[in-house]
Amino acid sequence: MAHKSPVYGVIAVPIEKIKPNTYNPNSVAPPEMKLLYESIKEDGYTMPIVCYYSKTDDSYIIVDGFHRYRIMLDYSDIYEREGGMLPVSVIDKPIDRRMASTIRHNRARGSHNVDLMSNIIKELHEIGRSDAWISKHLGMDRDEILRLKQITGLTALFKDVQFGQAWKPEEEES
Repeated sequence: MAHKSPVYGVIAVPIEKIKPNTYNPNSVAPPEMKLLYESIKEDGYTMPIVCYYSKTDDSYIIVDGFHRYRIMLDYSDIYEREGGMLPVSVIDKPIDRRMASTIRHNRARGSHNVDLMSNIIKELHEIGRSDAWISKHLGMDRDEILRLKQITGLTALFKDVQFGQAWKPEEEES
């Protein structure tokens, strides 16, 4: 029999039947959790939660997707919009293999390349997006946007930046 990836069998599961695992070492900082909320709010759930189904207590144990699960628990607007149901992809593996899967999922997410992120900021600026828009939609604070703009070295990116008056040149006495 040919292998069929679990993602082809995504099911809707009531969140009350889903439980976190006890071994996930991953954590997400508050700014990224806010961005995850905004992402789910704007785009919906685009990736299922990966779970193991436990027949003994008729529950789904999270292997990957704990933070997407938390968003539904923490935000009533998401819970209501989704009808309390989460998309779940089920894997059937023993606990040691599930632990390995959790770590692989966490580590495979990667990180952003600074130069590529700088180019994205540049392109967004060039099509007229403000720093406020970039901050809201990309989940970046103004300092991060400023640092990424500095990398590109284009002065046009700084036309809307208000610089402080931390120092003033002393007037020379004649």
